[in-house]
Amino acid sequence: MLMPKKVKYRKVQRGTMKGLSKGARDLYFGEFGLQAVEPAWVTAQQIEAVRVTISRQLKKVGKLFVRVFPDKPVTKKPAETRMGKGKGNPELWVSVVKRGRIVCELEGLPEEEAKRILKLATYKLPMKTKVIKKMDNNNE
Repeated sequence: MLMPKKVKYRKVQRGTMKGLSKGARDLYFGEFGLQAVEPAWVTAQQIEAVRVTISRQLKKVGKLFVRVFPDKPVTKKPAETRMGKGKGNPELWVSVVKRGRIVCELEGLPEEEAKRILKLATYKLPMKTKVIKKMDNNNE
């Protein structure tokens, strides 16, 4: 699973997901990409599921670029624990994906094939996404 090697703080606050993504809103590496339409926390397991799904479909043709990394720890308290007694322990890692963020990119494939593969990847993600092309990117 993806997670940072080292973090400055073990536990972080929840934060907010409103507004547009600050960066990663354009295609840089590939010709086709999956862009988030709504905000969400994407877990390391979901990112791995997307990566496995796409790489199985690529069959050594084309290239995948994953543009998100889970660097935020999410804490949980044990089941049937009373309120109080501090914050729980880190349980999973998430990536905060805001609107407009490119989640992954593909290159080296025909358009219909790339759209089919990215649609399969969308089913693994907890938010609505849209497929974008390199040419579409300029008129946003």
